[in-house]
Amino acid sequence: MNDTTIRIATKQDAKELLAIYAPYVEKTAISFEYEVPSPEEFEKRIQNTLKKYPYLVAERNGKIAGYAYAGPFKGRMAYDWAVETTVYVEQNQKRTGVGKALYEALENQLRRQNILNLYACVACTKKEDPYLTNNSVEFHRHMGYRVVGEFEKCGFKLGRWYDMVWMEKQIGNHPKHPKPVISFLNMENPI
Repeated sequence: MNDTTIRIATKQDAKELLAIYAPYVEKTAISFEYEVPSPEEFEKRIQNTLKKYPYLVAERNGKIAGYAYAGPFKGRMAYDWAVETTVYVEQNQKRTGVGKALYEALENQLRRQNILNLYACVACTKKEDPYLTNNSVEFHRHMGYRVVGEFEKCGFKLGRWYDMVWMEKQIGNHPKHPKPVISFLNMENPI
């Protein structure tokens, strides 16, 4: 892993990140999105995320190997200390430690922002098929997440119904008076 560098994403990364994401949209049920977003839409997603949360990329030998980011769990203020996490890895970089490195870096940034709870919305299936395995669930378990909610047949994609689980990881104590969440843009020395 010493050839892997984690850095903050920029809007200039949008096309390369989109090339990583597109196969997940077009060929799997890992993403429940039907259409691959435009590069312009992806740029907006990166910029909007970075207003408050980290959006990180992993580079190997000068090429982006994966990315991870956090977003709001819910829009109400009481949920400020909770985020939804997401990670995507380039197809030929799976099971090489890129996803783990990204999630560890993401967690470190979120701790510094005073985030306490991480949630992942993960597609899953009772019977694996060419479009979906349960590798994402297992990856999150390996990273310390646990299943806290299950939804049956809630997503229809590629002619099949798929389940979804919410997974949770707590990365901090829950004091009586939590510190305010720091916006990623206002952090000193992110990454």
